[in-house]
Amino acid sequence: MSEEIRVAVVTGGGRGIGKGIVEQLCTDGYAVVVADLDPATAQSTADEMTAKGFKAVSAAGDVSKREDHDKFVKAAIDSFGRLDTYINNAGIAQIKTLQEETLEDMERIYGINVFGTLFGIQAATAQFRQQDDGDKVRKIINASSIAGHIAFDLLGAYSSTKFAVRGLTQAAAKELGSEHITVNAYCPGIVGTDMWELIDEKMVDIKGGQKGQYLEQYSQLITLGRVQTPADVANYVSYLASSKSDYMTGQAVQIDGGIQFI
Repeated sequence: MSEEIRVAVVTGGGRGIGKGIVEQLCTDGYAVVVADLDPATAQSTADEMTAKGFKAVSAAGDVSKREDHDKFVKAAIDSFGRLDTYINNAGIAQIKTLQEETLEDMERIYGINVFGTLFGIQAATAQFRQQDDGDKVRKIINASSIAGHIAFDLLGAYSSTKFAVRGLTQAAAKELGSEHITVNAYCPGIVGTDMWELIDEKMVDIKGGQKGQYLEQYSQLITLGRVQTPADVANYVSYLASSKSDYMTGQAVQIDGGIQFI
């Protein structure tokens, strides 16, 4: 295996934003482990990449389980010999008022969005410490959200998890900087994926109206005038995963087409 190869794990990489990130990193020359809860989805995306001549393998697992992150790292080592970048992309949303949230709801969303991010940081860091990389900068990249900067009603639990991801990102950046490990986050806005279709559907259930109404309503907030695509997010993640961002750490930048200006 060439010493020049860069290797990334992308959780939730089988579809949506995660698949967009996988596609972009493969184009950038990365070998990628497509990690996803659904084995078929992970395999399908990995097969699609290899059919295009890229290097990709699949790994199935649940990000809320610490041991499954070790499986993702092992897949990278077994397949490509090293790890350079770990992307904690997997996440879920819940559409409820805070009064309706149950302990089960909160345990599930925190298990995936927050614990999943923490476990990914831990697994990646453990592997980075085993590698003799000298001064080479290694990357951990986390998925936050514009809702992690300003909370949204009916997305209270989700918003709180994305604030937590920003906190983990900052703390990890401070703890790991001396080891040549950077930790940053990306904060998407309104992305045309299954998650936003679910948000729209649930808002219709709660507020009434018609399918597509709330996606259109929130889209009016976008300065650039269109819903963003997974590729829009992946382009920024590509920068975070590249050497061009080596002097950047602890940041959580909003990539939202101009919804929030903070």
